[in-house]
Amino acid sequence: MINKKLLPGLKYIIFCFSFLMTAAIKLHAQQPAIPPVPTDTGRVIQIIQSNNLRQKLVDSAEIETAAGSVIMKEGLTTFYCDSVMINRKTNIVEAFGNVHINNNDSIHTYASYLKYVALDRTAFLKKNVRLTDKKGTIFTDEMEYNLRTGIGIYKNGGRVVNGSTILTSSDGVYYSDTKDVYFKKNVHLVDPKYDIKSDSLLFNTQTQIATFIAPTRITSKDGIVDTKSGTYNLKTGEANFYERTSFRDSTRFGIADRIALDDKAGLVQMEGNAKLVDSTNAVIVLGNQILLNKKNNSFLATRKPVMILYKDNDSTYVAADTLFSGINKRDSLVQTPANEEDTVKKTIAVNTSDTALRYFIAFHHVRIFNDSLQAVSDSLHYSNFDSTFKLFGEPVAWNGNTQITGDTMHLYTKNKKPQRLYVFNNSIIVNKSNDAMYNQIAGRTLNAYFKDGDIDYVRVKGSPAESIFYPQDDDSAYAGMNRSSGDVIDAYFVKKELNKVKFVNNVDGVMYPIKQIPADRKYLTNYKWLDKRRPKNKLELFE
Repeated sequence: MINKKLLPGLKYIIFCFSFLMTAAIKLHAQQPAIPPVPTDTGRVIQIIQSNNLRQKLVDSAEIETAAGSVIMKEGLTTFYCDSVMINRKTNIVEAFGNVHINNNDSIHTYASYLKYVALDRTAFLKKNVRLTDKKGTIFTDEMEYNLRTGIGIYKNGGRVVNGSTILTSSDGVYYSDTKDVYFKKNVHLVDPKYDIKSDSLLFNTQTQIATFIAPTRITSKDGIVDTKSGTYNLKTGEANFYERTSFRDSTRFGIADRIALDDKAGLVQMEGNAKLVDSTNAVIVLGNQILLNKKNNSFLATRKPVMILYKDNDSTYVAADTLFSGINKRDSLVQTPANEEDTVKKTIAVNTSDTALRYFIAFHHVRIFNDSLQAVSDSLHYSNFDSTFKLFGEPVAWNGNTQITGDTMHLYTKNKKPQRLYVFNNSIIVNKSNDAMYNQIAGRTLNAYFKDGDIDYVRVKGSPAESIFYPQDDDSAYAGMNRSSGDVIDAYFVKKELNKVKFVNNVDGVMYPIKQIPADRKYLTNYKWLDKRRPKNKLELFE
């Protein structure tokens, strides 16, 4: 039971408790929310120095302004300017006059105006913008630079100065971590050694390596390079190009799937469907690898190389395992045949140019094709000095139905056409009359003279010289087989066929009727019909 005397006091206590509880609830509801303590202290922009500092509220936002030698800090980044306005609500900074951003003392950026969004650490710079990483400097009028990623972007034209190298473009992207600048649209690189134009180019300000990702033309004192892909080290002069790159200078043109250059050493390495054109010497070289030395004016071609000597719509094709060409450094007073005159006539004039002194060497499995003459041998030497092809190692030459073999051959030419073929030691000429009859003349030395590209007259000398000849009458019927010998044998050709044989001194021989020819007398000792080795057309040399 409740004591009625205590009831008024109990009601008073309950009333006071209820009042205090209600007041406490109302008081708690009126307390302002305490803002959380910023956890990203790097976004807090502190004004370290200024001549004047003011604060005011604008639309519930706290605005700080400072003027006169302003210095601000944000983490490891220091800002300098003449005046600044900071919106503490949005954390956006606008700086005016002599803006300088020192990002961890590695990247320095300058401008006349800066808008800085601290939330994502992006700086928008305008007027006389300059960014430098101590290796190169970017100049532009407008740039967006993210201090967190270290990426700077310009879109309205800019240039990069890296020592003596200047690059300009419409658009550019700078990556501070790698020191790369990606240039786009109307890219132009100017250097004391190079002039480069492209649509897109990547340049590293630290290594000075240019990377090409679009059609590019490189011009220098050494010539012009056209490429679509590759790298060029402007510091060392070393380059690697891909995607069918070409180069040209005053005397040469080259193109290949891949090209490597070393400007200091003067070396060019071409690989993959390579082609080198020497217009001065009228020579084209094809192969899967060509090594060019510009300093000594030589080249080495391997991997199925073919050399083409061309003049007056007539070409001579030479294939071998290896082709080499160089300059024979002779005394400046040497006398050489002028203008590739007939070496038989020995027309002499002073000529010491590289053209006159150039020589070519072919090693192993040599094959030669010309409309007039075809040949094979183990090795070959050709010189502009005397316009002579020298064939070594079981050489064989063909002209029409005529085959010539011997230990060594010297083919003298005029304007790249055969004039005289000199064969010494074990020389033999075979003229095919039909599948069963082969005219043959053998001796120690052989001289074959050409007229309009065909054999006209042959002289064979020996001790003695021997011949097998199938004479024909006026009706082209075979009269028999004549086997004879003499000190000298002269052979005369008409329309590529052996027409007459003449013997000089110590003549001895016998005439066999066609049906009485002994089988063991039909061939001379060194006879071989080697038509299977003969190049039938120029395309065979590329197989």
